Amino acid sequence: MKLTPPFTKETAVQKIRAAEDAWNSRNPEKVSHAYSPDTIWRNRSEFVHGREQVVSFLTHKWKTELEYRLVKELWAYGDSRIAVRFAYEYRNLQGQWFRAYGNENWEFDKEGLMRERHASINDLPIKESERKLHWDTDAVRPANSPGLTELGL
Repeated sequence: MKLTPPFTKETAVQKIRAAEDAWNSRNPEKVSHAYSPDTIWRNRSEFVHGREQVVSFLTHKWKTELEYRLVKELWAYGDSRIAVRFAYEYRNLQGQWFRAYGNENWEFDKEGLMRERHASINDLPIKESERKLHWDTDAVRPANSPGLTELGL
């Protein structure tokens, strides 16, 4: 099913889970196809323009953010917009674990491709024993795995 605007609560949740699953694949090329060819991102203090830069950005990200696991949750939605809160965990090249918390605002074109993504993210160093996101990193988050609210995040 193609998830295109206008969004209902159900289709917004489906769109979010599809994005989460794609990002958890850690496949930059696959992820880039959810964005319009001329997509514009603000990710923290970085600005990304177009799919080619999306692939470059994500390739670098997943070379430095190891064992990446992401959970997204609906915050709000409108006709062509969705607001998401998320958390992800990763370890850096030195072995330090982090939990990143953030919010994203998304706007979609009529084909359901994301044309704008604005992300605000904060990283919190954590001990490995404090991790909450546990599943095989070669798979999407299992359907019975708790979401952000259930995890207290």
